[in-house]
Amino acid sequence: MRVAVVGGGPGGLYAAALLKRDDPDREVTVWERNAPTDTFGFGVVLSDETLGGIADADPEVHAALRRELVRWDDIHIAHRGHLLTSTGHGFAALGRRRLLELLHERCAGLGVHLRFRAEAPPADVLAAGHDLVVAADGVHSRTREAHAEVFRPTITTHRCRYIWLAADFALDAFRFDIAETEYGVMQLHAYPYSDTSSTVIVEMREEVWRAAGFDELDEAESAARCAKLFAEPLRGRELRSNNSAWTAFRTVVNARWSHGNTVLLGDAAHTAHFSIGSGTKLAVEDAVALAAAVGRHPDLTGALAAYEAERRPAVESTQRAAAASLRWFEELAGQLDRPPRQFAFNLLTRSRRVTHDNLRLRDPAFTASVEDEFGCPPGTPPMFTPFRLGGLTLRNRVVVSPMDMYVAENGVPGDFHLVHLGARALGGAGLVMTEMVCVSERGRITPGCAGLWTDEQAEAWARVTSFAHAQAPGTAIGVQLGHSGRKGSTRRMWEGIDEPLPDGNWPLVAASPLPYRPGVNQTPHALDRAGLTAVREEFTAAARRAARAGFDLLELHCAHGYLLSGFLSPLTNLRADAYGGDLAGRLRYPLEVFDAVREVWPADRPMTVRISATDWAEGGTTPEDAVGIARAFAAHGADALDVSTGQVVPEERPEFGRSYQTPYADRIRSALGIPVIAVGAISSWDDVNSLLLAGRADLCALARPHLYDPHWTLHAAAEQGYAGSAAPWPPPYRAGSRRPPTGRKDP
Repeated sequence: MRVAVVGGGPGGLYAAALLKRDDPDREVTVWERNAPTDTFGFGVVLSDETLGGIADADPEVHAALRRELVRWDDIHIAHRGHLLTSTGHGFAALGRRRLLELLHERCAGLGVHLRFRAEAPPADVLAAGHDLVVAADGVHSRTREAHAEVFRPTITTHRCRYIWLAADFALDAFRFDIAETEYGVMQLHAYPYSDTSSTVIVEMREEVWRAAGFDELDEAESAARCAKLFAEPLRGRELRSNNSAWTAFRTVVNARWSHGNTVLLGDAAHTAHFSIGSGTKLAVEDAVALAAAVGRHPDLTGALAAYEAERRPAVESTQRAAAASLRWFEELAGQLDRPPRQFAFNLLTRSRRVTHDNLRLRDPAFTASVEDEFGCPPGTPPMFTPFRLGGLTLRNRVVVSPMDMYVAENGVPGDFHLVHLGARALGGAGLVMTEMVCVSERGRITPGCAGLWTDEQAEAWARVTSFAHAQAPGTAIGVQLGHSGRKGSTRRMWEGIDEPLPDGNWPLVAASPLPYRPGVNQTPHALDRAGLTAVREEFTAAARRAARAGFDLLELHCAHGYLLSGFLSPLTNLRADAYGGDLAGRLRYPLEVFDAVREVWPADRPMTVRISATDWAEGGTTPEDAVGIARAFAAHGADALDVSTGQVVPEERPEFGRSYQTPYADRIRSALGIPVIAVGAISSWDDVNSLLLAGRADLCALARPHLYDPHWTLHAAAEQGYAGSAAPWPPPYRAGSRRPPTGRKDP
């Protein structure tokens, strides 16, 4: 086998070494355009996981690395005069140049041909003359671009500028520092990589970079300026550069990683932001997986497919974590007003890979100090601290999220609703929400939607609230009021979500005459003045019935593309009157409805609003719009914002992942100080504790976990060893408050 490796970075070199070592008869050649000693950056951080993979794949390289690595456990976080330390994190690093030297030696010893200062032949030429071409030629990969129609890359340039520099002394920890300047916020990421040197990365938003004049400074001037800005953490030392240039990070994603006998590796295939230390780690892990796949599979096609199948899930998980971290630093200015320990905890958990439970294992003293600052009573997890919302005190921070059941008859909730909501009330949550309850027959999504447009429906709901209050005292029950808008007159979810009814469809109304899906769903009528008034009165009539039915809280549904959401989004509101146009115009009708409902809803009972903070579609609601929407509802008296995303237009492209919607809640809470309810793939009690302690949310709403386990909250308490008043077991259930024993697990 003839193997060509394009790019002499760590990933390319290690792939070459492993492929040659596994079969000495292979002819392996590496093309590297630069000299052996040329490299960017300074230090490389490697995780224990990566080092373990290297140890398994190549003990000789692992042994060489172990002799060079510097290790430390601490992270120092400086925040407005406070220096907080968290320990137990286990970092290892070495100089990038030294890493390359070790890999050069390993390749040379194995007989790999290293061609420095040599441009690789074009991709097609290499592919024709070799059995395998490994494209490890970096973020600007020429090989990837040569076959862009096959790899289908997506490259996203982000909002911050950063520069790699170095200091000639060894920090004793990973250090995060912040400079609040007249131009804006600047941040420093720094860590040791030898006994005498540290990597220093300075980063800031593009507009801050320009305002500060960095765009007009050369390399040496930039280094000197950065040294002055961060003189305290650098102990007054100078910073040196290494062909350092200010750049914006680019996230690379490819639809495919291989084409014929050519395969992408490392930054050519994928990038992940440096704030989670992942570039070299991912490239080295790619090399291990590629060599193993080639060794396992007799045919190259199968080997490359196996390599991608193994690596893609791990890479995508890392990219999701890196994206969360990257955005956190992009929005750093909005985080600075937090209390010191909450700020530090928020920073440490920004990627959602480190959690409250994980950090408690690493550093119990630090975590306890964060819990104390939060106000946790001794022995009480954050999720079981009470929260006051308007005139209502919730005994814990868990919300059963609204979930449409589609089993009502003529809008009347029946025994199913009594058992469904009653079980979740018994299950310990602080607040149990109904599904979206429709304010009119024509405002239903499906024929099975529950309503509050008749007194019969209100009486049926009173049966549910009475059960919850009597049998699960201390549990609050809330109603979510909404109108389907252009997304109505469809089948039940399991019969065909968003599909029109086979017969019996009813006319729809919306902000603008836009069908949800052209050619599939019907075109709604745009509401005129009389229609706007009539729908507003339907909301107020439903709110009066909800109050009489005994609900403790009312939520106005302004999300997910339903009627009021349709007014808020520029993608669904094309009106030319006072109810369209700019954000103030698009807010006008939802605020009119809110004000009318707030007027008839009891003053001592809280009222919340659910919004879609982004449409996940070009030209739709932006995060900045979401803050403006939240600000307007807060000014009109909303007690909290329930922050969801999407479901407004069918062409949306959500960035799914664990807790993926919570950054939008975090942003609104940070900007406005209003309580927020976070939703969206929050699946564990550890997630809930982490979000609360980090100050990203005040309450957490969970949907699917409560379908899986109606007693999710009680089980979360038992699993954490909590038996306090915030999660009381109903007396008939107390005998089951301990996890049942299972079969033997010992050998």
